[in-house]
Amino acid sequence: MRTREAILPDAQRIHELICAYSGDGTLLPRNFAEICENVRDFVVLEHRGKIIGCGALHLYGVHLAEIRSITVDPAYQRKGGGRHLVNALMDEAKRHGVSCICLFTRRPEFFSQLGFTAVQREDIPDKISKDCCVCPRYHNCDEVAMVRGEVPKFSILREPMNVLVKLEA
Repeated sequence: MRTREAILPDAQRIHELICAYSGDGTLLPRNFAEICENVRDFVVLEHRGKIIGCGALHLYGVHLAEIRSITVDPAYQRKGGGRHLVNALMDEAKRHGVSCICLFTRRPEFFSQLGFTAVQREDIPDKISKDCCVCPRYHNCDEVAMVRGEVPKFSILREPMNVLVKLEA
């Protein structure tokens, strides 16, 4: 097994992998167009030339990145593929100088083995403002918020507008 950066022709398989786990709420659904637009956020896991897993890193800023859409084909689970994906995404976050990586999961035991610790959802307001507020489980979330690194002391998505831009006709 090996990981590599995803390219646009991988979008269909990434979509299939995510769809397999979004029906039951394990993963947030991502439509095909969204995956195409954000394919550069993804890494894929390959085994003998076949894509068997994927994951994405969403950058909020140097203060925070989120690991999301981690999935491995059921036929290849429990063979270290998830660990490969997470490590590749953490390396990418490090390359960008990100000080904290967050994620939401129903498998906290897996991620705690990789150095993540549980936090309150409110500790990650950028994630809440971007995704959680549109999630059908927002008021009844059963996922554990986890971080690796220093929890951000600020949020860029909740900052007030400092400058008003006037558009000229």
